[in-house]
Amino acid sequence: METIVKLSITLLLLTLLSKGVCSCGLNDITIGTIRSGREIMGKPEWNVVVVNNCDNCPMNKLLLSCNGFQTTEPVDPAIFKPVGNNTCSVNNGNSIPPKYTVKFSYAWDPPFFLRQTSVNTSC
Repeated sequence: METIVKLSITLLLLTLLSKGVCSCGLNDITIGTIRSGREIMGKPEWNVVVVNNCDNCPMNKLLLSCNGFQTTEPVDPAIFKPVGNNTCSVNNGNSIPPKYTVKFSYAWDPPFFLRQTSVNTSC
């Protein structure tokens, strides 16, 4: 029995070392929103920056809470698009490399509270 336990621990350690240890997740995604100073069709424009702060892991399938999102300024759907009533996809669900930034702008008043709700880590 002791041999099986030692073998299991050894295999676990080898697996972790060969794949790397990734502890990145939602807390490593930062979302910043700032007013640009422009107006689009009478609505203030907001610049949004989404950053993957993880040092070594790409993130994919990032979803944000975007309850009732609207804009008078077109947003590239490959960068940001509603995928449900209260959810929006970032970067079309594609990988966001470590330390990479995704940017987009929209125009509405008041600004939307965008909060990360789920992400997959690719380590």
